[in-house]
Amino acid sequence: MKLNFKKILIVGCGGAGKSTLAVEMGNKFKLPVVHLDKLYWLPNWEIRPSEEFDSLLEDQLKKDEWIVDGNYDRTFELRLRYADLCIFLDYDTQLCIQSVIERVEKYKGTSRPDMTEGCNEQADEEFIEWIQTYKTDVRPRFIERLQKSNVPYLIFTTRQETANWLSKFC
Repeated sequence: MKLNFKKILIVGCGGAGKSTLAVEMGNKFKLPVVHLDKLYWLPNWEIRPSEEFDSLLEDQLKKDEWIVDGNYDRTFELRLRYADLCIFLDYDTQLCIQSVIERVEKYKGTSRPDMTEGCNEQADEEFIEWIQTYKTDVRPRFIERLQKSNVPYLIFTTRQETANWLSKFC
């Protein structure tokens, strides 16, 4: 089977594996990957000004092909306007927390590949709390907007389900 999509969004809770899936899909389907974290953060966890972030994002979205991973609620509708598929990683909260803990350990003292250089990996209480409340506070808004959009979407609830879907493509 061949993938017929060229502009793919990947969203989901922190720690779900959005960036990992984006890189895997980018390699498999020969599509460029855009990590929203790299656009949003300046070194030392400084937030890029909104206008600058929006401009960088729109420059990427106007390209013919891409996989964009990340949540960033404020720009979700904009990204949906350009996308021809959205993948929602709707994984178990504890799995996401465990993945973040493992990621912090793996990249301790360094920046992970999908993050701006100079943003050493961390997981503060605020981020863990955001993950814990994602299903009730964030997920419903994303699902509602997906349902109202004309963009086809897939919701995966386990990593195995995602892997099974991905394995169908040559």
